[in-house]
Amino acid sequence: MHARTLRRAAKALAAAGLVTALLGTAPGGPTPLSAPAGISQLSAGWSVPWGMDWLPDGSALYAERDTHRVVRLAPNGTRTVVGTVPNVVSGGEGGLLGLAVSPNFATDRAFYVFHTAASDNRIARLTFDGTTIGGYQPILTGIARATYHNGGRLDFGPDGYLYATTGDAQQTALAQNPQSLNGKILRLTTTGAPAPGNPFGNHVYSLGHRNPQGLAWDAAGRLWAAELGQNTWDELNLIQQGANYGWPTCEGTCGRPGLTDPRRTWSTAEASPSGLAYADGALYMAALRGQRLWRIPLNGTEAGTPQAYYQGQLGRLRTVATEPGGTALWLSTSNSDSPGAPAGRDAVHRVILR
Repeated sequence: MHARTLRRAAKALAAAGLVTALLGTAPGGPTPLSAPAGISQLSAGWSVPWGMDWLPDGSALYAERDTHRVVRLAPNGTRTVVGTVPNVVSGGEGGLLGLAVSPNFATDRAFYVFHTAASDNRIARLTFDGTTIGGYQPILTGIARATYHNGGRLDFGPDGYLYATTGDAQQTALAQNPQSLNGKILRLTTTGAPAPGNPFGNHVYSLGHRNPQGLAWDAAGRLWAAELGQNTWDELNLIQQGANYGWPTCEGTCGRPGLTDPRRTWSTAEASPSGLAYADGALYMAALRGQRLWRIPLNGTEAGTPQAYYQGQLGRLRTVATEPGGTALWLSTSNSDSPGAPAGRDAVHRVILR
């Protein structure tokens, strides 16, 4: 069964547990279905594992930001380097970032990466034959790069199109320009063309973003995004096609006509979010500066009271993904990207939900 099919099955399981999960955890009350029940280290010795997606056999492909390696991680913790992505340039927050496996991997053997190159950020297609990667082919170029605010998350939506988050590349005005690829959530086909029905007739799906790095769809197919703020507020946004999320006019909630406010905000010290995942009626958000895993129960389009787990125990948290079957999360750290930190300080953990 393909990983995407497994995800759909996981969503069905999640929907079944929605009512219980929405109850949250009151002091002395019952534990919600998707609250973390335990955690164990699956694999150590990583260097900034950034993008990740599932293969049909239940293993995962990870992209390491600064080594430019693609690494296969099996459920038993066995790690295998399967290749290095060419033309990647690291520096600051740039490098090999997002990774998404094709919904048709069983037949096309394709996966996609978001990476920084010498002159831009770009999305490229590669293939994986089960042993090594190859066939590098850029499908979208010209996304402005910078030391910071590159965005970089990739994921396929329920509609089969590829979604990408892009930062403002430290040029705040780009976020409000619907003709710019920066400060956006993009939606494209597997050939790199704009997806049919995009609101501006180009790759742009939503605008007004500063540095979004997390994407997740809930059981009803609604798209949520985690976004790093500047100095005050980080955001969880419910993404609507063509909506404007306010940056740089707004950071957090501002209530201005024509701009869409976030469903939840955090101080940057509590969050600085990157990865986002959905399981059993709740979103899970990995926090870098906040060094904790946030669980946010959902009630339709509303985000409930967040709960924090593992605060200060694992360090900076980068990527979180729901395991096929929906019973656990894989959670990776980002401790090797601290100034002066040696490589190999990161790990992937398995968080048991039920």
